[in-house]
Amino acid sequence: MNFPPDLRYTKDHEWIKLEGNIAKIGITDFAQRELGDIVYVDISTVGKTLNAEEVFGTVEAVKTVSDLFLPVAGTIKETNPVLEKQPELVNNDPYGEGWMVKVEVKDTADVEKLLSAEEYTKMVG
Repeated sequence: MNFPPDLRYTKDHEWIKLEGNIAKIGITDFAQRELGDIVYVDISTVGKTLNAEEVFGTVEAVKTVSDLFLPVAGTIKETNPVLEKQPELVNNDPYGEGWMVKVEVKDTADVEKLLSAEEYTKMVG
């Protein structure tokens, strides 16, 4: 499995990449493998300000629906428009074209408190 070292991770299997005060967020390679074929991504929180660990959407796979949790507090600025027609990008490229939302982060220092790639790798075993 692939866990890029320049990202931070959550115990709920989301990744975050901070650029200034805007973060791109998606689910990890581990999460997409566990879910299986993703058929739908539902995110209706654009414009909302949420706290860390609040649900910002759901991802639907063939056999299950899973909540998506925001790694840090912030305002959802946009969703990945391509996922509407191609949700399988989450399976094919979870850290690239399969990103889910961009968030204006309330406190960028919170990102550093999340798991490193090494810590996340140990957690998923």
